[in-house]
Amino acid sequence: MFENYYRKDIAWGGQLLTLETGKIARQADGAVLARLGDTIVLCTVVGARNVKPGQDFFPLTVNYQEKAYAAGKIPGGFFKREGRPSEHETLVSRLIDRPLRPLFPDGFRNEVQVVATVLSHDLENDPDMVALVGCSAALTLSGIPFFGPVGGARVGYIDGQYVLNPTAAQRQQSKLELVVAGTAEGVLMVESEAQELSEDVMLGAVEFGHRGFQPVIQGIIELAERAAKEPWPMVEPSEAETSLKSRIAELGRDAMALAYKETQKLLRQEKVSAAKRAVVEQLAAEGLEADKAKGLLKELEADVVRNAILETGMRIDGRDTKTVRPIVAEVGVLPRSHGSALFTRGETQALCVATLGTGQDEQIIDALPGEYREHFMLHYNFPPYSVNETGRMGSPGRREIGHGKLAWRALRPLLPEKDKFPYTLRVVSEITESNGSSSMATVCGSSLALMDAGTPLKRPCAGIAMGLIKEDRGFAVLSDILGDEDHLGDMDFKVAGSEQGITALQMDIKITSITFDIMRQALAQARDGRIHILGEMAKGLTGARGDVAANAPRITVINVPKEKIREVIGSGGKVIREITEQTGCKIDIEDDGTIKVAATSTEQAQRAIDWIRGLTAEAEIGAIYNGKVVKTADFGAFVNFLGAKDGLVHISELQNDRVNRTTDVVNVGDAVKVKVIGFDDRGKVKLSMRVVDQATGADITEQVGARRPREEGEGSREPRRERPRRERSDAAE
Repeated sequence: MFENYYRKDIAWGGQLLTLETGKIARQADGAVLARLGDTIVLCTVVGARNVKPGQDFFPLTVNYQEKAYAAGKIPGGFFKREGRPSEHETLVSRLIDRPLRPLFPDGFRNEVQVVATVLSHDLENDPDMVALVGCSAALTLSGIPFFGPVGGARVGYIDGQYVLNPTAAQRQQSKLELVVAGTAEGVLMVESEAQELSEDVMLGAVEFGHRGFQPVIQGIIELAERAAKEPWPMVEPSEAETSLKSRIAELGRDAMALAYKETQKLLRQEKVSAAKRAVVEQLAAEGLEADKAKGLLKELEADVVRNAILETGMRIDGRDTKTVRPIVAEVGVLPRSHGSALFTRGETQALCVATLGTGQDEQIIDALPGEYREHFMLHYNFPPYSVNETGRMGSPGRREIGHGKLAWRALRPLLPEKDKFPYTLRVVSEITESNGSSSMATVCGSSLALMDAGTPLKRPCAGIAMGLIKEDRGFAVLSDILGDEDHLGDMDFKVAGSEQGITALQMDIKITSITFDIMRQALAQARDGRIHILGEMAKGLTGARGDVAANAPRITVINVPKEKIREVIGSGGKVIREITEQTGCKIDIEDDGTIKVAATSTEQAQRAIDWIRGLTAEAEIGAIYNGKVVKTADFGAFVNFLGAKDGLVHISELQNDRVNRTTDVVNVGDAVKVKVIGFDDRGKVKLSMRVVDQATGADITEQVGARRPREEGEGSREPRRERPRRERSDAAE
């Protein structure tokens, strides 16, 4: 039945990667079932046969989706089915999109949709790399114009050694989490998080990963030789289009070059727009197809900017290739926030706000490998006003999620250990102006905001974005790129870290690949820029403040025996609710007996701590406690003295003088001071009031003399000579 079924087995990183086609999703232009271990991803590709009228860009969509059944789970929520993409699914969709997009031919405008569906997850092999390889194979087989295939790999760094595609257990030990993708010739995409590693180690990891996925690329080629569909015909530009392109260059080159000598962004945009309008109007007057001029004008714009940089070494805003724009770093700009910073670099500005929370504020994430909690969150917002535009305001898009995650990766390795700083951390970056690398401004501003909130970062963190202009006659690496240099250049290479090393790296290439020599130069230039930025940040704040903000919660950590946790919680949570309601504290209890008490005042926290200590502490012989009489009897009084614990003050231990009735000395509700003097054979606590000064709480045992405490049931201390008279009285009655 499956006449066109083909399978390719590839030895990859010590495991077997299997690519199958022709059995599932046969109506798609390309469909590959990729398997590594027991992780299986179905990757499909469909391309529209016709271009939509007026389409002037390449509409590629990549959708990565995880199905709960892949890990033997049922989705949570009311509807019990998968809903909108999770943050992780969005990030993996971007991860796949970035190395694929540059390999479609210029001028290709047909809509293409790539879908990767996780069907099985063995909880050891991450589906993202399997999906990337599968999508590359599906595109290569589809016949759609694609200059692939692409390979990808994850690289770890354990005990000074690189590890290809580390397992979930190995990743916990690794100092590096790096994903690299590219072609046989070079690298197209890098994304990583690192524990302050050097530039040489990072570059070595990229080279190791590139070598590691070469067998995958060769395997896809061999599969395509047997199973690929007929390639779509390439649409060559017509003679009329070539002539139109030449005429646009004649009309607009000088005006465009003059417009790009304006260093101020908004004025430059106005002049560039005016130059474009003039060209379109002239084309219309000449009877040429002015409606096709938009894309060709963009090409002319790129050509003008790129040639100027290569020929003169000077950039749009007048800088050379290595200079970083002026920086202003301010902290404490918002009076009621726990920490805040305004980071301005040229025409890019980020307002970053840090908030300290408790364990109850942690984010609960339901992922295929299982549910876990995240105590550090970083959210990035890019409102349209930041670039002088109008637009939709709503939930974050893919770009915002991706930029926020990059900054999160950069800062996470520098956070203090959770047991030393037990706060939930949330940082929000509001981009108020943007002209190049707002994600790196977010790294810088967020580092300052966290330190302003009193978070003891190991070291401050800064980031810089690098660009590239590459032509046959040479190349130029640009430090701290502008927005136009990003759009019109060949590379967006973001590097973040401390003065000791790199913590995050992300690279996207818009051409087919770059050499490792270019990457080496970009990393070296990025380090110089990062050190400069850290120096400018230090003018605002050099390190974490000595204490958290006055309105931030104070968290006190105490430990109780694990078997005592249920006493703190109480039946149905009754006790813990009573403590939080009466003290105003937030209390987090962990399974190992760690209890975190958060309050805005020391008095509130101490009250809750004393309450918990009272519930869990054991009475100590010789210790003196404050107590409250809860019951009286003929033989003594029961006193609640240690949380929920009661003890008996025998009538003989109420005071030194003779006591006829317990209520002559104490009544229910009285506050008393008691000393633990022993335990009976049932473990009940025996207390004494007579050896404690009820006014001061001092131990007065030596003043009153030691006496053997009477046992429960013994009578009051009566002189022996009075006993016969008492007996006669009883007999008479």
